[in-house]
Amino acid sequence: MNTNSFQLRHIGPREKEQKQMLDLIGVESVEQLIYETIPDDIRLTEELDLEPAKSEYEYLKHIHQLAAKNKVFKSYIGLGYHEAILPSVIQRNILENPGWYTAYTPYQAEIAQGRLEALLNYQTMICDLTGMELANASLLDEGTAAAEAMALLFDVRERAKKKAGANKFFVSKEILPQTLSVLKTRAIPIGIELVIDDHQNFSFSDDFYGAILQYPGKHGEICDYAEFVARANDHNIKVAIAADILSLTKLKAPGEFGADVVVGTTQRFGIPLGYGGPHAGYFATKEAYKRSIPGRIIGVTKDKNGNRALRMALQTREQHIKRERATSNICTAQVLLAVMAGMYAVYHGKDGLVYIADKVHNTTKTLAKALESLGFTQTNAVFLIRF
Repeated sequence: MNTNSFQLRHIGPREKEQKQMLDLIGVESVEQLIYETIPDDIRLTEELDLEPAKSEYEYLKHIHQLAAKNKVFKSYIGLGYHEAILPSVIQRNILENPGWYTAYTPYQAEIAQGRLEALLNYQTMICDLTGMELANASLLDEGTAAAEAMALLFDVRERAKKKAGANKFFVSKEILPQTLSVLKTRAIPIGIELVIDDHQNFSFSDDFYGAILQYPGKHGEICDYAEFVARANDHNIKVAIAADILSLTKLKAPGEFGADVVVGTTQRFGIPLGYGGPHAGYFATKEAYKRSIPGRIIGVTKDKNGNRALRMALQTREQHIKRERATSNICTAQVLLAVMAGMYAVYHGKDGLVYIADKVHNTTKTLAKALESLGFTQTNAVFLIRF
């Protein structure tokens, strides 16, 4: 075999190792093993029609030629996806730095203090913007964060709700479509019934245990949900808010009008669209629910010398300890993207984020006026409100 071949250097096991395995199994060849293992009716009767294998260099040249055919167009999809500018200092020193992008699970806190510091910064940013008491160190995206909120609120139902078997979860019709898809999928195995409607039509009946609202809505309208949340609390119905992270620099924080959970994505904090993901989802809630919150939490503690130290807090929620009763698994977080989003906030600062939000809104107002002058009608009653 050519010593420069991709197969020789990257695909195992080698011929010698194959022979050892075949001898141990008691067959003469891989073909005999396949013949004795795989039923005739699902086995191919002839070889695959494949082109000759390329070398690594030839394949790299080929994919570069394919990539050159791509045409990059402006994206107008909206619906929670927004093009964002990634500052070069973050791109070069975090996204393209193996010290950051090879991070997986920072369990060894003693050698990951810088990484934990960056995630603590991310958690603090989320708490500041949402007005909540506690945030985790990220989830996969907004859809999965919303599904985790639905599950958490189901888990922390009031005793009366559990006794009555309340299993309905209200979903605002303004929820993002990809979020709704995840909610539908995750509701089935845990026995939750979704009711999708306009939040103004909600009955606040006793068979509901929770609700989720989009803030702003999927078409950009901003509603004042304070009255809805207050009425829900009066009926022991807990409320999650799916909020645009940049809008929270201008709008009233959901924590201030009584939300139990706030979720969303930090994609627009400098994270490229990436064909739809992944993007670091955020999850913030009340201190009272800390035992049920999914994902990792970075906490501040002291080492044996009394010095400030960071660690992975509440690890008893994780699969490697709690097995099937865990509220998290080892693939929960988007560490690299969460760090980038947190550093985006550090880079711009409070005033910088507010400036970006104002620029987005002013551009939107300019577009709205231009379209109205052409005869189009603005369907949103409010697309910016200061409470």
